[in-house]
Amino acid sequence: MQAELKKSLYADAIKELVSITEGETNVTALMATVACILSEKFDYYFWTGFYVVDPAKENELVVGPYQGTLGCLRIPFGRGVCGAAASTLETQLVADVHAFPGHIACDSRTNSEIVVPVINGDGQLIAVLDIDSVEHGSFDETDRVSLETLMQRIFA
Repeated sequence: MQAELKKSLYADAIKELVSITEGETNVTALMATVACILSEKFDYYFWTGFYVVDPAKENELVVGPYQGTLGCLRIPFGRGVCGAAASTLETQLVADVHAFPGHIACDSRTNSEIVVPVINGDGQLIAVLDIDSVEHGSFDETDRVSLETLMQRIFA
């Protein structure tokens, strides 16, 4: 996808999501809305959704609202791309998931992935946003910056 088109789509998505979610405090509703809008707007997104920190199980993510094929139900912190983002609190941008140590293949068609930590207003990790693509190298700095900005605007 052309860089300028991608930037324009993200600008539109952020504007739309901020407008739609203004005043909403229910985290599930926010996550469902974000997953839906992003999935609809970007045709290279294969799976778009959230893995939520499970308050009943320390250091474990559980699948939350998403758009796409069946996701993994649970992912321990430190395992795979989602677990790495949760344990380091850093966005993971992976051009080839098959080369990522400990990659968890929830769907074998996924070839690249970006996972963004979702931090609430109290500075606590509440989830990770996971986006997969069937193409290698689908995600870049534009995706990283735009998605990090969006997560901050919606959830912090």
